[in-house]
Amino acid sequence: MWFTDRKDAGRQLAARLGAVPDAVVVGLPRGGVPVAAEVARALGAPLDICVVRKLGVPGRPELGMGAIGEGGARVLDEHIRLAARVTNAQLAEVERVERVELARRCARYRGGRPPVELSGRTVLVVDDGIATGSTARAACRTVGQRGAARVVLAVPVAPAGWRDRLRGEADELVCVAEPADFPAIGSFYADFGQTTDAEVLDALLG
Repeated sequence: MWFTDRKDAGRQLAARLGAVPDAVVVGLPRGGVPVAAEVARALGAPLDICVVRKLGVPGRPELGMGAIGEGGARVLDEHIRLAARVTNAQLAEVERVERVELARRCARYRGGRPPVELSGRTVLVVDDGIATGSTARAACRTVGQRGAARVVLAVPVAPAGWRDRLRGEADELVCVAEPADFPAIGSFYADFGQTTDAEVLDALLG
């Protein structure tokens, strides 16, 4: 175990980041938000969200073949899609369902509040870990479209080789632990319980 829970992971990540002037921290709901909240608190930076949704392979939703984000960002991993033999019709249906959920979460979490202005700022994109990297890629593209001057992708844990896969998506990649043996993100947390909508809202409003 590397982390007690997501809050502990956020504190360790903040220590790894150090000072980041003029930063905005954005967390990926749900699980990335408690991590991002600790980073924002340590840096004295504003906290916002970047809502993204994984496009899971039909019948194997935990396996991401891509992701979508706010503002129309879309990432597709053709290797995974073709290996899983996902048809165009199946992909379109998965995307339709996830766009409905993305809209629901945006409305739920923002509650009519405008997003934090990112134009010209350094934006730290924070999640609780990297698996395939699809959602992180979509999030980086989303904040780039919103005008971020510099994008830093920061996570507590990611598999070896993740930097090669995500190079070019962010200006800087920061990680606390990069284990060679990587069964799942939750394997590196003592407590990896599901983050609720209420916890996301508490973090954003706190």
